[in-house]
Amino acid sequence: MKFSKGYFLYIIFFILIIFILPILCTKRVKIEVEEKKNNKEFEVLELKHNYSKYGTIKVLHKESGQIEELPLEEYLYGVVSAEMPANYEMEALKAQAVTARTYTIYQIINNKGKHDKADVCDDSTCCQAWISKEKRMEKWGEEDGENNWNKIVSTVNSTAGKIITYNNEVINAFFHSNSGGKTELASNVWIGGKDFPYLQSVETMGEEAYSQYSSKVKISRKELLEKLKKEYPDIKLNFEESENIKILSYTQSGRVKTVKFGNTEIAGTRVRSIIGLKSTNFAIKQDGEEVIFSVIGYGHGVGMSQTGADSMAKAGKNYEEIIKHFYSGVEISTI
Repeated sequence: MKFSKGYFLYIIFFILIIFILPILCTKRVKIEVEEKKNNKEFEVLELKHNYSKYGTIKVLHKESGQIEELPLEEYLYGVVSAEMPANYEMEALKAQAVTARTYTIYQIINNKGKHDKADVCDDSTCCQAWISKEKRMEKWGEEDGENNWNKIVSTVNSTAGKIITYNNEVINAFFHSNSGGKTELASNVWIGGKDFPYLQSVETMGEEAYSQYSSKVKISRKELLEKLKKEYPDIKLNFEESENIKILSYTQSGRVKTVKFGNTEIAGTRVRSIIGLKSTNFAIKQDGEEVIFSVIGYGHGVGMSQTGADSMAKAGKNYEEIIKHFYSGVEISTI
């Protein structure tokens, strides 16, 4: 049997299609995968530290003294559910998740040894608040519990690995409940506090709608003097003299910087601590035997305002826009 030249060419072409082409395609796919992998590695290397190693952290439970090892994202379920109301907008909760993740990693890096063998604790006065799923569900109740928890898990998972960076380094992502309309500089809150370039004082619109964060503290003259004397034994205060209690100065955000009580000038932050006020954004007046502190906002006022984040989310802003409003000049990076 004779075969034409065209027939042999057809056979050769068929062999190329069946055997050679898949090999070439496979090689090209491998090259593309390697290129993507290299690009991903380059993106990580752009950051000044390898933050990916914090996938699992050790949490000190202050009440029991026990240390629990948790995946970072699972730990954040407990943080977000403890720190922000579940009925807030999804984009606000996402902003909280990214902020909490950032805050956690910053604390681990910059406060080594603070908790001995643990990385962070569950005390909000020291690190961040945290609550277990079981206790959170109990507080929410059976009717809302499952939906709320699923919402929290969804917001954390949808931002998995996202952190806030400035100049390719993780930031100190402070946050608070309500700024009262304008956030505060760190140096006005903590003695020796550093004014990070990304923690500027910014206005927050819509916070007046969260009236639950306005409060009044009424205290008798006698009790006020007793509280002040514990901190300042030499204080002399005659309530009958005009202007013996007077706010002397304010910070850039409108919070109280110093107050005059008789012969003593006291920082607004110390007054807040002594009297037990929710913020340093307060006014003072006397009414008979009582001294009344009218307070706006809740918290130290530095960084992201949670009610401000919720207000922005209601106005249609996404979590990245919210974060970049409260933290100046930052980027959202992935670890």
